[in-house]
Amino acid sequence: MRASLADQPRCLAVALGANLPSSVGDPRQTLLSVRPLLEQLFADWAGEVLHCRWSPLLETAPVGGPLEQPMYLNAVVLVQGMNRVPHQDAALELLVSLHTLERQFGRDRVREQRWGPRTLDLDLLFWDELRLAHPRLVLPHPRMHLRAFVMQPLLAAMQGSVDWTA
Repeated sequence: MRASLADQPRCLAVALGANLPSSVGDPRQTLLSVRPLLEQLFADWAGEVLHCRWSPLLETAPVGGPLEQPMYLNAVVLVQGMNRVPHQDAALELLVSLHTLERQFGRDRVREQRWGPRTLDLDLLFWDELRLAHPRLVLPHPRMHLRAFVMQPLLAAMQGSVDWTA
């Protein structure tokens, strides 16, 4: 186990969250269904087989947005071992793929309320040491360190992968 993000081999992290049902079922079923799709998405994007370390699924209270929304189910995947060099164009390409996957599970970013309920949320948290301030993507994620629902699963993923079906 490596003690900090700086000690991790070339890696990126994506946060997952859901608190509304999607076409495949409740938020747990959504995240179970999206997991293999994300692993394939990362492999296709990177052009190589990658190692994914998954946090446990954590139920968390909503932060921001409407008051009476359901609890969230959150997780983080840490993707390691890629040879692809971090740069803006590749990060934006990955972001487009993540948003496409969100839409497959019923998310409509245009119509939803900021920090409101959603069927699936996929946030690129960081990619190595890449610093990016693009209108569509800021890396590392600017509020990541303020969100226990991101940091707790990120730290868990750094310590090892968890099988969600057990």
